[in-house]
Parts: sequence; C-alpha cells; structure tokens
Amino acid sequence: MLKISELNVSIQSVDILRNVSIEMPSASMAGLVGRNGAGKTTLMKSIMGILPAKSGSIEFNGEDLLKMPTNLRNMSGIGYMPEDRRLIPDLTVEENILIPLWANKSKDTHQRLDYVYHLIPELIEFAPRRGLQLSGGQQKLVALGRALMIGTKLLLLDEPFEGVAPALAQRLADVIGQLKSEGMAVIFSESDLQYSRHLVQNVFEIDRGILTTKSNQV
Repeated sequence: MLKISELNVSIQSVDILRNVSIEMPSASMAGLVGRNGAGKTTLMKSIMGILPAKSGSIEFNGEDLLKMPTNLRNMSGIGYMPEDRRLIPDLTVEENILIPLWANKSKDTHQRLDYVYHLIPELIEFAPRRGLQLSGGQQKLVALGRALMIGTKLLLLDEPFEGVAPALAQRLADVIGQLKSEGMAVIFSESDLQYSRHLVQNVFEIDRGILTTKSNQV
C-alpha cells in the first residue's frame, strides 16, 4: 500500500530525513519510534505533502504521491492526526470533525460521520462543545475522529498518546486496534511503545533522520 524509497527531506538547507525507506501493506500497523527531533513528524508531513521531498519516492496504492497535491492525498484515503491536534477552538467538536470533508466537498458526509460516531461514541457527547472546552485527552479523540473522516486506507498518527491520561490513552489504543480488521494501515509516531506495543507488527526506529533498525513484532 505505502512504499517509501530513499526519501531525503531538508528544511532550510538542513538535512532532516536521510535515505528513509519503509513499506507498509494494508491491514497492518507499525510504530515509528524515536526521540524528539529524530524526524518522525517530518516523515509524516512529507507523506501528507506538507513538507517537500528533496529526493526519493513515496508511492501509495501505486500512485506517485510526490506528484500529487496535498488535498488529493487526503481524497486518496490518507488521514493525518498531528501531534498538537490542531483543533479550531471556537468551532464545535462536530464542526472540527467535519472540516476535512467540507474542504474536499465530499458527498458522503453523513455516512462518514455516523461511522466515526459509532467507532468513538464519546464524540456524540462532545459534539456540541467547542474545541477550547475539551481536555487534552478529549481533544486527541476529536483529532482521531477528524483523521478518520478521510483516512479510509491509511492513518498517520503523530504521538497519539503523548500527554494523555492513562485511561484515555488506553481508550485511544482500543479504538485504533479495531481498524486493522477493516483493512486499514496505521503508522504510530512515538517515543516508546507503551500503549501500542500489542498493536504493531513492525517497529521502525529512527535517529537523526536515519532508520536505524527494522524489527518485526510478530
């Protein structure tokens, strides 16, 4: 499904990712593990088209993502949950969740929203609240729901458990664990695998922009 080959990314002439290669099949989950500044977020932003690649290739379902605008990558079934959640504080929870479909002028808004509410029923209770009225953990649930609105094939989750109370972190892990049976691929960006070790099949360790090890959890 996702194939990254010899990817190099620089920010203001500083090399951040160096010859990164990853392959992710459908219905699989992988952990991208490294300390802060290792290049985890840069890799996810490169897949989404937020940061340009210097060289290398990114293919998704046989399509060249590097030739595809960011909005079309979203429409290809890739959902992204940023580390800082990026909720719009004055919008309601439901409005925040719907933003990706509004941006893409999708016609299956109600169907996807029902799916997300079924998967994360807590969001029904939060729906009328504004983003600024939620705790950090609740905001993570909303950000996950928003990513799922368009992430039908691949989810990129950047530090999904960071700064979240243990009970909510476990709840996030439970929700994400259901996605594999639906054929989705998921990449977790984390400093460790405290909550996702039982979910991932492969672990990619990254340090200073270089993948140092590739281990199989199964």
